[in-house]
Amino acid sequence: MSDPVETPAVLPVGAARWVSALPDLAAFAAGLGMAWALDWKARDLVWSLWLSSLLVGYSIIVWRIFGAAVTDFIRPADPAIPAGPRAALAGIRIFGGLFVLAFFTVHFGFFHYVHSVFLNSFFPIQGPGIARGMPSRALYLQVFRDYWPFLFVTALAERDAFRTRPAPTAQGGGFMVAYSNVLRMHMLIFFFAAAHLAKLDNIVVYAIVYAVYFFPWRLVRKPAAAAPDKVPSPARSG
Repeated sequence: MSDPVETPAVLPVGAARWVSALPDLAAFAAGLGMAWALDWKARDLVWSLWLSSLLVGYSIIVWRIFGAAVTDFIRPADPAIPAGPRAALAGIRIFGGLFVLAFFTVHFGFFHYVHSVFLNSFFPIQGPGIARGMPSRALYLQVFRDYWPFLFVTALAERDAFRTRPAPTAQGGGFMVAYSNVLRMHMLIFFFAAAHLAKLDNIVVYAIVYAVYFFPWRLVRKPAAAAPDKVPSPARSG
C-alpha cells in the first residue's frame, strides 16, 4: 500500500498577505536602526526622506514609463511574434516615453527643488562649500553623501512599484506611487517641525514616524468585492 502523498501547507489568504509584509518590517527595523546608530536628528530624517522621495520616486517614474516596453520585448506574451517587430514596437514605445519622461522630470524635479528651498530654511544642511540661502550643488551632494544608505531602505519598502504590472492594491499602480510619497513626506515634515519645537527630537518620535511611513497600508484596505453570480429570473427558472 503506497504512502499517502503529503500536500504542502497553504497559508490562508489573510495570513499570506501579512507574510508578504515582512520586507516592510525589515525596512522599518533598518531605518530605525540607522537613525539610532547614526544619532540622527529631525534634520537628518527630513532630508533622508526628501532624498528618497526624489531618487526612488524618480526611479519609479522611469520604470513605469520604460519598464513594460523592455520587459515585453524580452518576455513577450506571444513568443510567435518575431524579434524584429517586437524591437520596433519597443522602440516606438520608448521614443514616445521620452516625451512623458521630459514632462515628469521637470514637474517632479521642480517640485522637489521648491521643497528643498523650504527645508533648507527650517533644517539647514551644513558642510564644506554650503552657504546659507538658496540650495546649491554642494548642498545636494552633501545630502546624498550623508543619506544615501536610506535609499535602499525606501526602495525595499516601495518594491511593489517596480513590478511590470503592479498589483491591484498598489497606489494607482503608476506615477501616483511616486507622488503619494511626496504628499506623505509633506505631512511627516510638519510633524517633525512640531516635534522639534516641542523638544521631542528623540528615537521614540522617529519610531512612530517610521511606523507610519513603512506600515503596509495596502493590507488594511478593504478588498474589492467580487461581482455576485448571476441569478436567473423567476420567469426563466421556471
